[in-house]
Amino acid sequence: MAVTYQTFITAFPEFSNPAVFPESQFNFWSAEGYAQLNAKRLGRQMDLAVMLFTAHNLALSAPNVRAGATGGAPGAIRGPATSETVGPTSASYDAGKVADERAGEWNLTQYGVRLWRLLKAKCLGPVYAPGPRGPYTGPRYGA
Repeated sequence: MAVTYQTFITAFPEFSNPAVFPESQFNFWSAEGYAQLNAKRLGRQMDLAVMLFTAHNLALSAPNVRAGATGGAPGAIRGPATSETVGPTSASYDAGKVADERAGEWNLTQYGVRLWRLLKAKCLGPVYAPGPRGPYTGPRYGA
């Protein structure tokens, strides 16, 4: 089953603002998710993986949309914010607690971290690919 825009918005209501996250962007990223993710390995969780893939990419694009709308330069590279100050109050976060050093760009959003964990559980590991059946025709040693 392909994920629909309405299903995605129901699961992730934070993306329901069409001015920031238009349906055309959802369509693009969900199609990419189906093209890039392995349905055979993910099985029943393929749709969840596509939704997390889409949410990750939409979250990464939001700052670029804002920058473009205000005359800024979209495409600036930023890592996750680990501290924040508002007036006299400041807070800091330990992003290392949830980040996986092998996850690369998936660490940039919470959706990517969740997708990476799903991919590790379902897709990383050995795959058995049986060879052709029939009599062995390789070299014979000692014959």
